[in-house]
Amino acid sequence: MALNELINENMKASMKAKDKFTLSVLRMMRSEIKNEEIAKREKLSDNQVVQVLSREFKKRKDSAEEYRSYNREDMASDLEKEAQIILSYLPEQMSEEQITEIIKEAVETTGVHSKRDMGKVMGVVMPKLKGKADGRLVNKIVQSFLE
Repeated sequence: MALNELINENMKASMKAKDKFTLSVLRMMRSEIKNEEIAKREKLSDNQVVQVLSREFKKRKDSAEEYRSYNREDMASDLEKEAQIILSYLPEQMSEEQITEIIKEAVETTGVHSKRDMGKVMGVVMPKLKGKADGRLVNKIVQSFLE
């Protein structure tokens, strides 16, 4: 089943279960996907839907951190709940060890050892990790490999 169809089916189930919080998150997800489809003037593939959902997940995580810095735990916890619902529709996230292995391989194949050439390594690594790893974590690990 396509990711878009899965979201629609789960929306119907949330309506029947009267789960207002999950329903609102699913509606937001569907709305963001629809906005992207309108902008691109075409139906989105599953990979493109994953990109949209990854962006929304990242927004929620960043906002939750920001609210925590202002001692707004109530808002932060709601955003984290939303992020967890979005995460359930994303591909399984890779572990730090798996990411490190891919980066190690990329550093060896590109022959880069300087942080100035970090973009070359990121260019090789990010297509493999798209939607499966947090970009900040990838960036941190790549920097640890370069001088």
